[in-house]
Amino acid sequence: MNTQRGRDVTKSYSTDQNIQKLERLVEALREGKAYEIQVDNQRLYIPAGTEFSIEHEQEGPMHELEFQFRWRTDGE
Repeated sequence: MNTQRGRDVTKSYSTDQNIQKLERLVEALREGKAYEIQVDNQRLYIPAGTEFSIEHEQEGPMHELEFQFRWRTDGE
């Protein structure tokens, strides 16, 4: 039985940090490889071929653009 609670974290990074993360992501996507990233002290392993989408939300004058990866880990 999985008792792990949900997690919803937003972490802001500097422009240089974002560029480094995006460059590693692009390289992994080009090479068809898995991608690893650490977000708020948790290391995430995103398998190659994972579903990828881009989401745009607007509420009044505020816009939000999200790059999303969706995958399932074994046993969940």
